[in-house]
Amino acid sequence: NKNSRFDMFSQINTPKDLIPTDPRFGAGPSKVPVEFIEKLLSTKANLLGTSHRKPAVKNLGMEITNGLKEYFKLPEDYCVVYGNGGATLLFDMIGLGMVEKESSHFTCGEFSRKWFKSHDKIPWIQAEEINVDFGQGQSFGDCRNSASDMICVTLNETSTGVIIDDLPTIREDQILAVDATSGGGQVPCDLSKVDLFFFSPQKVFASEGGLFVAIMSPKARERALKIGSDANRYFPDIMSWKQAIDNSDKFQVYNTPSISTLFFLNEQIKLMNEVGYENVVAKGNELSSFIYNWAESKPYLSPFIEEKKYRSNVVCTINVDEKYPVSELLSKLHEEKVVYGIESYRKLGKNQFRIGVFHNVDKNDVIKLTQLLSYYIENA
Repeated sequence: NKNSRFDMFSQINTPKDLIPTDPRFGAGPSKVPVEFIEKLLSTKANLLGTSHRKPAVKNLGMEITNGLKEYFKLPEDYCVVYGNGGATLLFDMIGLGMVEKESSHFTCGEFSRKWFKSHDKIPWIQAEEINVDFGQGQSFGDCRNSASDMICVTLNETSTGVIIDDLPTIREDQILAVDATSGGGQVPCDLSKVDLFFFSPQKVFASEGGLFVAIMSPKARERALKIGSDANRYFPDIMSWKQAIDNSDKFQVYNTPSISTLFFLNEQIKLMNEVGYENVVAKGNELSSFIYNWAESKPYLSPFIEEKKYRSNVVCTINVDEKYPVSELLSKLHEEKVVYGIESYRKLGKNQFRIGVFHNVDKNDVIKLTQLLSYYIENA
């Protein structure tokens, strides 16, 4: 029996009326709208295969920059910098090119720890870790007495579903850096209080991976250019902030980017500007509240994050009673092409669902998802 590996759930049939119209609920890559693909197809021979130094692609870069400035209501003197590579590359790039002597890292999950570890490996800077157990939130308070010249926090910890609810207080000579990889654009944050805010487009902005977007204050830009001009400071050319800044000022990427990634990102920014930042946040709050309320209403479920103010409105982590093996259930639903991507983060080793509720996910699909998961567990 090919379903024998699903054990507890193998004899249960999926009710057709509980199948979501779109199976994608992952924490990233997120739900790239099919209409974006159709719109890219309509460009035919006029975009794909074009040099990224030519107007067709540079115009995309200009629209992305201006669209993000509008969406986040950025101060006039902030800049948008983008380049190839995701958050993992950027962790190293920040340590090599923006930390003068020491960085402090508030960690609460696998990815915030990964950022700390990347800086900790660089021999000529120091890295301090201020950690809490995975699943707990953090309060930052006043960091002005810290010896660090960069304070690092994570907006949305993708592995655990923890968000921040405030920002640290810093000195004038310190840089406040926020990893917004999976939450930027949907988790509320006042960017006028942040010096470096970076995210990946394959999350809230419904594009594909391989690109970073960094929003920089004048202080952060000045720091990056200062370190970048230090002949005694090592960094690979591919991680040069000066190269990234100079090219982004011209609405282009230093080395050849994926044009489809830029195209999808731009399309989503345009849609998000039509909706508005506040309404995108509100949609995330609505979808995540529905998930958490569902979890609290079932005796076999519970939210992983106990304090409500630290529960993500982007990635919802839900503990499941150990009697019901999540991996077996999700393997069955994945094979049937019904639900994709809601496994717990692999290194956590938890029996839980990790559900991405990005703003472009349909609420009716979220409702069907919860009903379907409950149906399987309650009939097991």
